[in-house]
Amino acid sequence: MDPLDLKEFEWKVKVRQLSIDDYGALVKMQQRCFPGMSPWTRDQIESQIKVFPEGQLVVEIDGEVAASSSSLILRYDRTTAWHDWTQVADNGYIRNHSPEGDTLYGIEIMVDPEYRGMKLSRRLYDARKQLCRERNIERIIIGGRIPGYGERAEEMSASEYVERVVAKAIHDPVLTAQIANGFALQGLIPNYFPSDQASRGYATFLEWRNLEYQASRTRRYHAAFEPVRLAVVQYELRRINNFGEFTQQSEFFVDVAADYKCDFIMFPELFTTQLLSCVESARPGLAARRLAEFTPQYLEFFTECAVKYNVNVIGGSQFVVENEKLYNVAYCFGRDGTIHKQYKIHITPSERKWWGVSPGDYVNVFDTDSGRVAMLICYDIEFPELVRIAAAKGAQIIFVPFNTDTVEGYLRIRHCAQARCVENHVYVAIAGCTGNLPFVENADIHYAQSAILTPADVGFSRDSVGAECNPNIETVVMDDVDLEILRKHRESGSVQNWNDRRKDLYRVTYEEDGKTFEV
Repeated sequence: MDPLDLKEFEWKVKVRQLSIDDYGALVKMQQRCFPGMSPWTRDQIESQIKVFPEGQLVVEIDGEVAASSSSLILRYDRTTAWHDWTQVADNGYIRNHSPEGDTLYGIEIMVDPEYRGMKLSRRLYDARKQLCRERNIERIIIGGRIPGYGERAEEMSASEYVERVVAKAIHDPVLTAQIANGFALQGLIPNYFPSDQASRGYATFLEWRNLEYQASRTRRYHAAFEPVRLAVVQYELRRINNFGEFTQQSEFFVDVAADYKCDFIMFPELFTTQLLSCVESARPGLAARRLAEFTPQYLEFFTECAVKYNVNVIGGSQFVVENEKLYNVAYCFGRDGTIHKQYKIHITPSERKWWGVSPGDYVNVFDTDSGRVAMLICYDIEFPELVRIAAAKGAQIIFVPFNTDTVEGYLRIRHCAQARCVENHVYVAIAGCTGNLPFVENADIHYAQSAILTPADVGFSRDSVGAECNPNIETVVMDDVDLEILRKHRESGSVQNWNDRRKDLYRVTYEEDGKTFEV
């Protein structure tokens, strides 16, 4: 069997600035989103792009415009006619944009109905918030539609409607999402957009405050360092009847990670082995190859999950057959639709004996939107040279999906992972399986205590443990890791293991693409 071409499973998702070439697609999307409302004119879009290109954004999926947002910067003044969209937005031309202002005003945000439910609005709101942090802008103000009100206008007033939405007694497709993205309701504006019949002309007056804002007479542009939120799943293996049951349980955890605004979620090594309970039993070597037949479905499912929930997914690992050889491969499914993979390099005696797994040859490090990461599967973390290589390639976070059957096996993973943090000034996350799979040879019992581990120094977590699960139960834990503290720690920590290596006495070299490299 030839290697699977991951490009066939990848989505291409990106947030970028709007261009005038997008005008036709933008108008079509606007007509689908807001039927009955007048779309943007070409002159308005040209003016927005010319005046404030950084504030005009689109989400593009596989070359198609799927969502967009428009904004400008103003000086906040309580006497400003925020209730008058035509005045505040300069009738959509935004020629009143003030680069030195302290308020980002959102004119519009829309998501194509075909792509709703994929949290694309969150990507746009996050981009706006990041712009505020980078430019030291104090707040975002938006006049939000309440399109669900039209159907209830005969039952209640607009103020009663928004109060019930805030209390979560009613779901509004726009206001509910805005509240979930950190906006606070400040008031209700009548006649904001009279042509918006679905909202009966009303809009909500919403505000988000930038907690990193620093008052100053001079506008300061600075880089804002966001912590990276990690989630690790301690997954209970159980007998299942079909692939749908596997995806249902897996998607639940991804949804949880999205609700808590995680940047990464990691599943354990070979948590897919529960699929063996729904195929005809066979000798272990044949069973492993049958498990590999699920790989295309596995790739499609997790690619869609990562994009839909806006979370980078470390999909544990899964068997793959390439050129008649069986490999154990970990995948990173980016929320931008990309897929990266890492072959397991060191094969345990039991993997060789029962399944006939072949080893990979390279340590890969991947750029993501939340740092440079590497994946080392289970046994690989017990070989310090691999993390040395990953750190030399720039890895900041090492993800270790593992699968162990006994406490002793788990402790080997745990203690080695902790050591790798100290040796290389990196974060290491470990995620393992619990539960039992009766009559599935070499995958019948499991033990784990998954965790997020840190270097041991001032500024990091107590006991060098950011978070850890209770042993051997199904759960998920999360922790924020700070990549800027990590950088400072390597340069000026209490001890500097990386810089103090005695390369005159020993060294690590590795082979890659026929060349020899030294760490």
